[in-house]
Amino acid sequence: MARGDGRGEVLRAGANIKELTIRGIILGALITVIFTAANVYLGLKIGITFATSIPAAVISMAVLKAFRDSTIQENNIVQTIASAAGTLSAIIFVLPGLVMVGWWTGFPYWLSVAVIGIGGILGVMYSVPLRRALVTGTDLPYPEGVAAAEVLKVGAGVGGDEENRRGLILIGGSTIISALYFLVAKTRLLTDTAAKNFRVGGGASGISTSYSMALIGVGHLVGLAVGLAMVVGMVISWVFIVPHWTQDPGIIAQAGGDLDKLVGTAFKLKARMVGAGTIGVAAIWTLLRIIGPIISGIRSALAANRERKAGRGGELPITERDIPIGIVTGVILVSMVPIGLLLYGFGNTAPIAATPGATIVLSIIYTLIAGVVIAAVCGYMAGLIGASNSPISGVGILSVLGIALILAALFPHAGVNETKALVAFALFVTAIIFGVATISNNNLQDLKTGQLVEATPWRQQVALVLGVVFGALVIPPILNLLNSSLGFQGTPGAGPNALNAPQAAIISTIAQGVLGGSLDWPMIELGAIIGVVAIAVDEVLKRGSAGRMHLPPLAIGMGIYLPLEADLLIPFGAVLGWFYNRWALTARSPAFAERMGVLMATGLIVGESLMGVVYAFAVGAAQKAGSTDPANVLALVQPYSSVVLVSLVVFSLAIGGLYLWTKGRASVAPVPGDDAIAPEATYR
Repeated sequence: MARGDGRGEVLRAGANIKELTIRGIILGALITVIFTAANVYLGLKIGITFATSIPAAVISMAVLKAFRDSTIQENNIVQTIASAAGTLSAIIFVLPGLVMVGWWTGFPYWLSVAVIGIGGILGVMYSVPLRRALVTGTDLPYPEGVAAAEVLKVGAGVGGDEENRRGLILIGGSTIISALYFLVAKTRLLTDTAAKNFRVGGGASGISTSYSMALIGVGHLVGLAVGLAMVVGMVISWVFIVPHWTQDPGIIAQAGGDLDKLVGTAFKLKARMVGAGTIGVAAIWTLLRIIGPIISGIRSALAANRERKAGRGGELPITERDIPIGIVTGVILVSMVPIGLLLYGFGNTAPIAATPGATIVLSIIYTLIAGVVIAAVCGYMAGLIGASNSPISGVGILSVLGIALILAALFPHAGVNETKALVAFALFVTAIIFGVATISNNNLQDLKTGQLVEATPWRQQVALVLGVVFGALVIPPILNLLNSSLGFQGTPGAGPNALNAPQAAIISTIAQGVLGGSLDWPMIELGAIIGVVAIAVDEVLKRGSAGRMHLPPLAIGMGIYLPLEADLLIPFGAVLGWFYNRWALTARSPAFAERMGVLMATGLIVGESLMGVVYAFAVGAAQKAGSTDPANVLALVQPYSSVVLVSLVVFSLAIGGLYLWTKGRASVAPVPGDDAIAPEATYR
């Protein structure tokens, strides 16, 4: 079989082309373990996960090139499996909430697997008709999906081996540098954080950052518009909201004269609620914009099913053959049975146990409806700005708000202990819906890649289900490791290096606020107003610049409610990425140069994230050995006064050196004329 970009093979051989193979499934499963672990740690630390399609594609091509009969479609299946499992790790934006509210002390393995797996499979099924609406029927850019497709194309064509070699060297080099900085920072020879709170008039504010190479990589990938929008959110939070509320007598009393506690309390109680309102409005706006394409996509899927039943299914091009809509509908409906059993088992305490029927039925109906809405919203946003900057935080907030309001209406007179049970139940339902969100956010991106390399949609959809299964099996042990070794901020026994888990914290807070009657609705409303204004500004910018300029409202909301140490460096990474991509346009092959930048940035994320998991193992081992200070198990020296400045210099030099190295490796493409097959340089 000829090796090429796969186009002629698809048209000529149809379903006989090597695509969904045993070796590809095994390789995808192995890559899954690495990227899922990295994403779980990164998500719990800073509230952001990264799209794994491109690095998975690079690794797949490097391995499968040893086989003479490997194809671009087979490599696409590998990255589909790995990226599905890696993206499913965003379930950690909800599940840790059950530990934070004191309902769980750990993550029960099979119960967690069931919640993650069923939600993820529902996400695959919901997004099958959305492929026609949001992938083939629109001009959404799908930046990460397009980039992954171009990497696959070049790897399968002439000169692909050389690009693979350079790409692997870049991603490997940046991974090592990122991991080394993380490791040295844990020895205390350098530091990974810097923070300063200060008085502002009658109030206070602060500035903080983490010397995180992963954040630089995230910024490079999400782009300048998202970075600038996050800056707007940070300004709203730290220049206006926090200084104002640090003058509130109630918050001053809670702080007890401690400046750091004063600033932290104002941010957690007020700014985060404002951010939640902004994110919620942005998610609703997204849904309103795409209702038409969604309906059209469902109609197309039904029409294709009628063609198949009439005996004309063979007329469908191989690139248009989805899992039949009848099977999709059946899987969705059958899934409601195990969901009902899970909810019944989880809700076996008062007050739900007294009258479980209505609660379970309403929760199932809510899951069905909310799943459709969330799949559409997340799929659209992934197409617009990429999976790395997905809206699943915002739709998670809307999801828990919806189920919490339902439970509050069913049990208006719940006591303290009963309220705790209702909060846990709301989080459990949200976790199932969140599985839908994470997968629909990812697999439309993957299906875009498949469209560009002329893959078979139904095979990719099967691969997505396999990726969900692999991810569901891997995520719970990693969560238990991080919970036992580092803990989550705000939970009993959490150490100084406890993970932020910002989304889980805010989703839990909203559930407790609605069901306990203490939700700060004025702050939510203020955030909603900011969201409306942000939407208006974004629309004006897009229309006034013919789509060249925009300020994503979701990113503004993220800038408001993420702590500065979790997002301050993202705009810096976005600016660096913008300058790099501007330079790439002057290179011999702009598309090749830009791809090399993407791989280097991805390595920054992977290196720090994987080392974070290794560090968690070390802390856990120190705890079992009886260490009195397990969080500092790697510390070699006591902190010294100039460490922040020295760390800043080392960190800056390392990042600058990596970009210069990447420019050198990318300045000349392996094959002249590489631009002809790589249009992605124009989509940013």
